[in-house]
Amino acid sequence: MTERTTGPRPTLESVAARAGVSRATASRVVNGGTGVRGALADKVRQAVEELGYIPNHAARTLVTRRTGAIAVIIGEPGFRVFSDPFFERQVRGINRELTAHDAQLVLLWAEGPGDHDRIARYLGGGHVDGALAFSLHTDGALTSAIQSARVPAVFGGRPDGPGVAVADVPHVDCDNRGGAREAVDHLIAIGRRRIAHIAGPRDQTSALDRLAGYHDALTGEGEALLVSQGDFTAGSGARAMADLLSRRPDVDAVFAANDLMATGALRTLRERGLSVPEDVAVVGFDDMPSVADATDPPLTTVRQDIEGMGRLMVRLLMQILQSDGDGGADERGAMGGLPASVVTPTTLVRRASA
Repeated sequence: MTERTTGPRPTLESVAARAGVSRATASRVVNGGTGVRGALADKVRQAVEELGYIPNHAARTLVTRRTGAIAVIIGEPGFRVFSDPFFERQVRGINRELTAHDAQLVLLWAEGPGDHDRIARYLGGGHVDGALAFSLHTDGALTSAIQSARVPAVFGGRPDGPGVAVADVPHVDCDNRGGAREAVDHLIAIGRRRIAHIAGPRDQTSALDRLAGYHDALTGEGEALLVSQGDFTAGSGARAMADLLSRRPDVDAVFAANDLMATGALRTLRERGLSVPEDVAVVGFDDMPSVADATDPPLTTVRQDIEGMGRLMVRLLMQILQSDGDGGADERGAMGGLPASVVTPTTLVRRASA
């Protein structure tokens, strides 16, 4: 229960006086410093509570060399971020974990190459303690820009591109290739033989890995591979499904590289008078409830723990920051002895579409 209701804001001096310690001692306790005996530290914390003292952020930063802020960088245009529920779920997981660590999220957009230098300058300017970045592209430009700022960073998804040493870049990914293979294996198991794939963007490793999983499952099956290109949007899934039907009217199954493209495929099939799954079975990837549960019929899909991956990114970054007592990082943003990457499992969720 604090005493303060109205009047002047409590100062560090008033906290020190209430606790019976020097201002320097009160400052070390309030701002997270070390070297204060437990009993004295407890007195300072009690005084803070009683007076309702709110620490000065600038003073805390001087003592701890931490800002308490983490940059979250999304390598996509704003319209994609707000239209695709994947991003909302990943940011939700990140924010929940940052909140648990009493850290503030600072959201940065990287809509194109022109933003990379700006982001690198911001990161290097001491505004944040570290960075989390996802939806990366295989040109490696955003990854390199973040690394050039020399701040601890963790990436969502397997980074790739010229000059990017994947093994040295801390990242969190799901088993995209294994999940895709399981999806196509399921279609084979239910008797489908003319299985098409709606692929994601060629410049994203998640899409490339899911395409590879499709290839893996069909190797030795004696069926020609049938792939149409999408861009992870529902509209591209609808167009890709139309393309597949024009090339192979007897296609009896399709694996889409994400749930949104699967919804587009379902729309095209419905417009063509084809029944799902009787005529064409459909499987997606992501298992976002707002999408998979709302389709007609409900979508069979590969589940990745999107929110959990966001939380894992934060935990890995916090480990890096905690291991780096001097507030710096090596040029890769990685710290010795810590795992460079985490790959989470995927699960096929069977519903009515396949």
